[in-house]
Amino acid sequence: MEKSKTVFHGSDLEKIEMYYGIPKEDIISFSANVNPLGLSDAFRNALAGQLDVITSYPDRDYKKLKNAISDYCHCNQEHVLVGNGSTELISLIIRLCRPGRAVVLGPTYSEYERELLLAGKSCTYVTTREADQFVLKEESLTTCLCEEISLLILCNPNNPTSSLITRKQMAHILEVCKRFDILVMVDETYMEFVPDTDSVTAVSLTDSYDNLVVLRGVSKFFAAPGLRLGYAITGNGPLLSAVSDKQNPWAVSSLADAAGQLLFSDKEHIQKTRDLIGAERARMEQALSAVDGLKTYKPYANFILVRIIKEGLTSSDLFDMAIRRGLMIRDCSSFFAPDSSYFRFCFMLPKDNDRLLSCIREFLA
Repeated sequence: MEKSKTVFHGSDLEKIEMYYGIPKEDIISFSANVNPLGLSDAFRNALAGQLDVITSYPDRDYKKLKNAISDYCHCNQEHVLVGNGSTELISLIIRLCRPGRAVVLGPTYSEYERELLLAGKSCTYVTTREADQFVLKEESLTTCLCEEISLLILCNPNNPTSSLITRKQMAHILEVCKRFDILVMVDETYMEFVPDTDSVTAVSLTDSYDNLVVLRGVSKFFAAPGLRLGYAITGNGPLLSAVSDKQNPWAVSSLADAAGQLLFSDKEHIQKTRDLIGAERARMEQALSAVDGLKTYKPYANFILVRIIKEGLTSSDLFDMAIRRGLMIRDCSSFFAPDSSYFRFCFMLPKDNDRLLSCIREFLA
């Protein structure tokens, strides 16, 4: 079991290949949280007919792309920023935020802290509790806010807990932050997987709160991480101008520009994705809840957090057993250190989910 002490991330297939001697093509990644349907045939064919766009520079203002995003998100086109993945926008926004400390709601994605440290900002974590099923209690967060804080970062739904902050909760948090001149950056990478996305997303709140920035991308829901296309929505005029001024020209390639317009309008594929994830989320949550030795937490994204409560077994042990069968889950030890009982996996195609479920049951038998 020695090899399982190394924690691998969803994009580490090459490292897995070297470490375990398993060809990456033979690995089903339940760790990367990417839409298992991949790209639609309609999108492939349409993009193939537009490959000549790479012979020209993209529109500097990305008007057509922003219009496609505006239609998709039901927001003001003037409030849209596009970037080379959401990571570029996260980095720019952090650097442009006024001096002061940042608060991050955890446990969560480590890239926020990394970008904060690169920008020279101190980072304070407010963590949700296992006793509360990792559901946010607003008071635990809002009582920590003050004038010395300039930025609050929330991932909604959160990674790795798959928990959700409701729009009503978000509005209350924004009200408190507005009193202290705190910018709220909400990463909605997984929002499109949520049931009834339009009733939960914070996008509509950008019309009322200029201290809000909502971030999204195409890596997970649209299964296009290599496209490196992200976008932000905010009603904060000065921030929109500042990001545009600081951003390198043509940050989004001509190909990503064209591809984005096609992805956001692929309504049939969007609905197929929501139907699949919704069905498999309900089925797998119910199946896992019936397995002795496990504890599950209500999932809202396309992945579920699970805790091993059977004594003597760890998430790294399960990772090792699963990867030897070509099934890559996420050992969450790095999120919950030193606790090694949590793991996370995303919902794939039904036949693949069944293989993983069988592996988990055998592990706990």
